[in-house]
Amino acid sequence: MTSPVTDAQIQDLAATATPASVCVLTWTADRHQQGADATELEHQRRMVTLRADGVIAVLVPVLSDTLAGIAVLTIGVEEADALFAEDPCVRAGMMTYEVHACLTFPGDAVPRPA
Repeated sequence: MTSPVTDAQIQDLAATATPASVCVLTWTADRHQQGADATELEHQRRMVTLRADGVIAVLVPVLSDTLAGIAVLTIGVEEADALFAEDPCVRAGMMTYEVHACLTFPGDAVPRPA
């Protein structure tokens, strides 16, 4: 760990916080319904498009039988909720979702592997 963080550093970072939202997608028992592969491909296409458009800042597919993924979005909760209500996997009953308000900090990113 690096040197201790000062109160001033915490306050300086907090001053840069930007309202955002985080969406947690969860698989349902209907994940493997007929046509699921095609539906999931459309979900993936939509998520990658939202990422390319800057609506999703961080896209985290989760390799799990229960948790499908997490997305950090640059939009507010109400807009994100409406967006995910129209997701192909959500509409097909393959996933459910929860959207929460959060804060992000400019410049945060997942580092590239060395």
